Amino acid sequence: MHSEHLMNTYGRQPVTFVKGEGVWLTDTAGDRYLDALSGVAVNGLGHAHPKFTAALNAQVARLIHVSNIYQIAEQSALADKLAEISGMDKIFFCNSGCEANEAAIKLARLYGHNKGIDHPEIIVMDHSFHGRTMATLSATGNRKVQAGFEPLVSGFLRVPFDDLEAIKTIASHKNNVVAILVEPIQGEGGVHIPASLRTYFQGLREICDANGWLLMLDEVQSGIARTGTWFAFQHTGIVPDVMTLAKGLGSGVPIGACVARGAAADTFSPGKHGSTFGGNPLATAAGLATLNIIAEENLRENAETVGNYINQLLTDALKGQKGIVQIRNAGMMIGVELDRPCAELVKQGLAAKILINVTSEKVIRLLPSLVMTKQEAEELVNRLAPLILNFLKASA
Repeated sequence: MHSEHLMNTYGRQPVTFVKGEGVWLTDTAGDRYLDALSGVAVNGLGHAHPKFTAALNAQVARLIHVSNIYQIAEQSALADKLAEISGMDKIFFCNSGCEANEAAIKLARLYGHNKGIDHPEIIVMDHSFHGRTMATLSATGNRKVQAGFEPLVSGFLRVPFDDLEAIKTIASHKNNVVAILVEPIQGEGGVHIPASLRTYFQGLREICDANGWLLMLDEVQSGIARTGTWFAFQHTGIVPDVMTLAKGLGSGVPIGACVARGAAADTFSPGKHGSTFGGNPLATAAGLATLNIIAEENLRENAETVGNYINQLLTDALKGQKGIVQIRNAGMMIGVELDRPCAELVKQGLAAKILINVTSEKVIRLLPSLVMTKQEAEELVNRLAPLILNFLKASA
């Protein structure tokens, strides 16, 4: 069912899905697949959640889009909810994660110019991923994403992830830094988690406070209950100045958000930034319904419990197996790192009727829906573990 008129931008798998329910998808042949990727951390409520479907149907029947020239009730309600659960102040709505990060980058530069810094720079991390627009791919710490698109956007200083000393060294030598942009957990980079999430982010907070920098967290993948709290920063005891969201915020309806507090929240003024579709009634109704359902159904707690359960099941099933570097998770962000490239496991998983992903060449990435049950987690591991064991044996 692939059209020859689509640009060749994706290495698509040979399957087309026609419907879903919970963590299950059905293809054109009627075969069912266990979805352990959830649209790359998008479908947090699973597929066809009845409460979400009802909320969308009701909104479509009322109003889909009006311009940001006017007040939008659904947008205001979602902004209020995000401020409440984050402890932050103001929100700009857009359509995607890269747009949210573009907004954060623009905000940081304007913040610097307002302080009299002519050439503001932002510290970013090796192995990070912030998007595919020109500014966000320039901030990304992955050469494959950048190759062929030079000249890159300047104004970024790169340091190793989870290395406070490298940032302190920059602070002692540079007087034009305005912000740090960092993912609490590097998703595309391989589900990399700091050795101590709390220590690292408290250290970043202290450095930013001491130097008047903005601490900007890319929570596009780690946010919206995926790690067991509303946002990953809530594991750390600190609050950022800027946070970016997308993916799970709209449960499949495109929406992004740049959330800010303090001076950062008041940096933009009319005319400095905007979006035609950003924050329209449909998208923000989807966001509000998503947050309400997560709260009503205790899905934050489920993400932590079932995510840890998957980690334990995989650890038990793969215990002592040569070729396993590490199994790690933060709630429903799960990575199984091998000592060799393993992209072919994606096709093998498809044949076994499970949807998985391989990122950073050697990391099997699992991003299940927040609604996954322990029984479904067991089914996932029962299908996945033999694939990994057979792959390691065959590629030894």
